[in-house]
Amino acid sequence: MMKAVGYRESLPITDESALIDFELPDPQPGGRDLLVAVKAVSVNPVDTKVRRNTQPAEGETKVLGWDASGVVQAVGPGVTLFKPGDEVWYAGSIARPGSNVELHLVDERIVGYKPKSLSHAEAAALPLTSITAWELLFDRLGVLPGKSPTNQSLLIIGAAGGVGSILVQLARRLTGLTVIGTASRPETTEWVRSLGAHHVIDHSKPLAEELRKTGLSNVTHVASLTQTGQHFADIVEALAPQGKLALIDDPDPAEINVLLLKRKSISLHWELMFTRALFDTPDILAQHRLLCEVADLVDAGLIRTTANQNLGPINAGNLKRAHALIESGTTRGKIVLEGFD
Repeated sequence: MMKAVGYRESLPITDESALIDFELPDPQPGGRDLLVAVKAVSVNPVDTKVRRNTQPAEGETKVLGWDASGVVQAVGPGVTLFKPGDEVWYAGSIARPGSNVELHLVDERIVGYKPKSLSHAEAAALPLTSITAWELLFDRLGVLPGKSPTNQSLLIIGAAGGVGSILVQLARRLTGLTVIGTASRPETTEWVRSLGAHHVIDHSKPLAEELRKTGLSNVTHVASLTQTGQHFADIVEALAPQGKLALIDDPDPAEINVLLLKRKSISLHWELMFTRALFDTPDILAQHRLLCEVADLVDAGLIRTTANQNLGPINAGNLKRAHALIESGTTRGKIVLEGFD
């Protein structure tokens, strides 16, 4: 039997039973699955959203967790990319049990080799946000990699969060974009600037007005990572004609008047890093490749971990603390947990 953390009913994180410690039988890999001994995990907003909004079936204990770093313990008969003993990192699939377990099954096609220069805790902070940021930047917004000047610019709303912290780095290191991040507190402003943003503006003030203070009248691309509904009209004003808007949050449809996009021929894109695994898309292997490429960038010193708080062992008490911090909306970078009691 292995240790696991999960929940039996959707409850506020302040409830004693919001997350519980329990045990599960050891799983066995089949097909292209890896059996990974989980060494560290990180916690993302999706963990808290699923806990609050998805009621497990009667008698079921649902396991959360979509970021992990660990060691391959066994492989299924169809595996070709990894072998036992390999150190790996990944974000998993929302359609399968999560990574808050001692032994976890994951499809090898969405797994990458862990950066050699990072500990498991440092590595666990990166997969989900790296996949999201990479797909948003290159697949959804269609930005071309390369450092040649482009006269194009990217405004990242919510740049101090988990995805924003990676997106700033990818855009600055791999493209010729002018990168503008938003933050509203001195410590988050400094964090975004330290990650490489050319400019940092205050998203608690009108965005177009803040943008003009940097000398830019508009931007060609916007990545809206949080509170899109609140900022939507300002985003449209800030975008140049024929600009591109990509988002990852879940705004109230009543707050999103897509007709505002028509006059400027602005295109709208949504990014969900689970799509490839959910639908077993023909290009699902792209996640394996991009995780390996991000690992190379980390080992080359071009991308740094965004782990900011290590809350200790993977157990219900520490995961409840992590969920509460994320639900407060004030976190910077990523929260990680390491090892089991």
